[in-house]
Amino acid sequence: MALTESFYPNISSPLLGESEAALLDGLTSPRWQGAQKFSRRDAALDPLLLAVAASAADAAARGKQAEDTNKPQECKRMSYVSKQGPRTLRLQPAISPQPAVASQVISLTAPSPIPSIEVKCMARTRIPTPHGPVFLHLYHNNRDNKEHLAVVVDPAQYSDNNSVLVPPIRSHSLDAVWSDDETDMDRIIRGAYVGKLSATSQHPSRPLLHQPCPTTSIPSPLVRIHSECFTGETVGSMRCDCGEQLDEAIYLISQPISLPDVSPNSRTMPGRGAVIYLKQEGRGIGLLSKIRAYNLQDLGHDTVTANLMLGHQADERGYEVAVAILRDLGLGSELGEGIRLLTNNPDKVQAIEKEGVKVVERVPMVPRSWRHRSHSQANAGEAPLGKAAGVTMIGGEPVRGEDLDKYLRTKILRMGHMLPLYLADGQAAS
Repeated sequence: MALTESFYPNISSPLLGESEAALLDGLTSPRWQGAQKFSRRDAALDPLLLAVAASAADAAARGKQAEDTNKPQECKRMSYVSKQGPRTLRLQPAISPQPAVASQVISLTAPSPIPSIEVKCMARTRIPTPHGPVFLHLYHNNRDNKEHLAVVVDPAQYSDNNSVLVPPIRSHSLDAVWSDDETDMDRIIRGAYVGKLSATSQHPSRPLLHQPCPTTSIPSPLVRIHSECFTGETVGSMRCDCGEQLDEAIYLISQPISLPDVSPNSRTMPGRGAVIYLKQEGRGIGLLSKIRAYNLQDLGHDTVTANLMLGHQADERGYEVAVAILRDLGLGSELGEGIRLLTNNPDKVQAIEKEGVKVVERVPMVPRSWRHRSHSQANAGEAPLGKAAGVTMIGGEPVRGEDLDKYLRTKILRMGHMLPLYLADGQAAS
C-alpha cells in the first residue's frame, strides 16, 4: 500500500478497496531494488492509460457483439412449388376436408359409392344446317368439366299443330323451373320456348308433368352417339371417317319417315332423332396423344397398336353421360321411346344397354366410299356424284384414301366393328 501512496499522492487510499489497490500496485509499480527517492515522470499517465485500455476493451466487446448481431444470416433457398396441380387432378371434383378427430379409427365399411350422373341442359338454340334446322343443346354434368352437346332433329316442334303423332324431343332439365323468381324472358333466353322464336313469336315452355306415351306404330327416333374428332371434323383429315359419320348421321336422321296406315292425310312425317356429341377426342385419349399416335401410325403401326404403345387402352371412351342426356331428352327409357342406334360398334350397343337404354334396332353406317364403289360397279359408265353440302369440313363427299382403308380394316379386324369387309375389296378407286 506504501507504493500506491507514493506513486499516486493525490489519491486517498481510503477510497480504494483493498483488492483494487493491490491490483493497481501490481500493474504500476516498477521492481525497484533501492529506496524510492523521487516519483516517476510517467506516473501521472498511468490512470489515463488504464482508462483508455478499459474503454478500448469495452468498445471492442461492443463491436464484436454488434458484428454478431448484424452478420447476415444464411437463408435456406426456397424451391418453387406450383400452386396448379396436373390437369388430371384439377379436373377431379373437389373433396371437402374432413374434420380432425382425436383418435384414429379404422373403418371397415366399404367406400362410398360414386354418385349417379346428373346432367343439366344449360342452353338450347336453333341451328340451320344443309340438312335442315336442328336444336343444339349444351349440357353440364357432375362427372367432368366438359360441355357435352346434343343435336336434336325434330322439325315438328316448329308446328303449331297440336295433333302430332309423337311427343316432342325436349329437355326436361331445360324446361324445369330453375328459381322462384325467374321470368319468362329468362326461360326464353336459355332456350326454354316452344315453336319458332322470333321478334313476334315468344312463347316460353312449361315443365313437363309427365312423359307422353308414344304411338307404338311410329318408328323409334334415330340416335347417334358420336365422339368429338377435331382432325376429322374441323381439319378434314382422311385418316378416319369421323367427319363423314357426323354429317351422315344428321343427314339420315333428317330424312322423312314412312308411316304405316295410321294417318289418312299423310304417309310420311319429318325425320326425328338426336346426335349426342361427347367431348372425348381420340377414343378418349385426348388430342395430344392422338397426334402422337398418328406419328406411330406413319411408322407402320395401326390405330390400336399406337394407342397401346402410348400407354392407353385401345378404346377409353365411356357412355354414361350420353345415357343421362338421352334420359333427359326422354329417349331410350322404359317409360319413354326406344331408340334406333346408328353405329357399327357392338361394344357401344352393349354399354348403353347395360345402362338401361332400350335399343330396338341397330342401324349400320357403311362408309360412303365403300357404298360408292359398289354403286360404281353396278352402274358402270354413269357420271360421278357431284360435291354435296354437309355439316363438317368433309361435307357430303365420301372420304377416300389408303389411310382410311387401313383405319377401317383395323376397326373391323381388331375392334369387332360390324361392317361388310367385302365392300372394301371392290374397286380400288372410284
